[in-house]
Amino acid sequence: MNKKSTAIFISLSILILLGLAGGLFWEKIKGLVPAILPSPEDITKLETLPLNIPNRFQISIFAKNLNEPRDIYINQNILPNTILVSDTKDGKIIALKDTNKDNVADEKIFILENLKSPHGIEIQCNNEKNCLLYIAESGKLTEYTFDPNSLKAIFKRQLAELPDSGIHFTRSLLFLPTPNNNRLLVSVGSSCNVCNEKDDRHAKILVINVNNKTPKLEPYVTGLRNSVFMITDSKTKKVYATEMGRDLLGDITPPDEINIITESKNYGWPTCYGKNIHDTEFDKNTYIRNPCMEPFETESFIDIPAHSAPLGLEFTPKNWPKEYEGLLVSYHGSWNRSVPTGYKIVLFDINNPNKPSIDIVGGWLKDNGAIGRPVDIEKYDDNSVLVSDDKSGVIYKLTYGK
Repeated sequence: MNKKSTAIFISLSILILLGLAGGLFWEKIKGLVPAILPSPEDITKLETLPLNIPNRFQISIFAKNLNEPRDIYINQNILPNTILVSDTKDGKIIALKDTNKDNVADEKIFILENLKSPHGIEIQCNNEKNCLLYIAESGKLTEYTFDPNSLKAIFKRQLAELPDSGIHFTRSLLFLPTPNNNRLLVSVGSSCNVCNEKDDRHAKILVINVNNKTPKLEPYVTGLRNSVFMITDSKTKKVYATEMGRDLLGDITPPDEINIITESKNYGWPTCYGKNIHDTEFDKNTYIRNPCMEPFETESFIDIPAHSAPLGLEFTPKNWPKEYEGLLVSYHGSWNRSVPTGYKIVLFDINNPNKPSIDIVGGWLKDNGAIGRPVDIEKYDDNSVLVSDDKSGVIYKLTYGK
């Protein structure tokens, strides 16, 4: 082989190796594309929403031009035709009003600004004019006096400092049902993918009595890696929460979860996941007994496909037909999976947790990326729910009938 042929051979070999390396690299990162790249199209400028919904349902945009809308608060008794939403990236709590009742928000009011990654929102009122607003930022829980008529919030006190560190920085809130409605749940995710926490406030749902003059955070449940949203079943008073399983165990392991939250229970992370399965990749210890078993650890209520990233959950409105009765859950969508999954809203029958879920809204995931990522779901009235989307910066209204 002459020098020219040798040079050509070496060059081709290098190109082939680079091509193989590039292909392997693309296989590793292609699942990231829908989560991290901008939407391939602006969903607010499309004539019709390219989303898949069942017959007799309609979906429309209730509000747009938000940055990263996350947690939605709705209480028509306190705030008729008005919702609150946390714009986490912008550091704002925003009121959106539909003053003319045409199913589109026509007024935007900034209630609080310059916050650090605000997320959870709760309100309690003694009467129509005597209300308290609770906001969870990444590093603190704050109480404000709140006038639902003027929508003015005035700082009253900082209730608690929260751990302001780690990869999971959103903090969510839920008041327990009566007679324990003075107790506020605060969900704090883990600081890591999988580890033994140094700050024992991480990877828990904490609880605080807001009626105390000097309230103190205490553990409510433990062993939850990242339970971003919680809800109470008004019929049974049970609390449900979504849970994101750890990453870097492949495409199908471990499952994400829906859990029934019972005080003092341990849900297994970082040692166990799903139906009390031992994470031997993380925990190399040898045990006399199985470390992942009742009554020491509590198994998941429902397993969800790995990396779906379940977030908001809501029980269906009362006027929806019986075939669509159950628990709605938003799948924010994967980033740590070779083939993307999630990016939809599904329905579970909680009376039959082994029954497969039904897709209620899909179509956000396209071949060239994602045009949206659903986050929270909140009941708006007896026929509809609102859904926040922190990728497209909108809030949708999903309605049955009409």
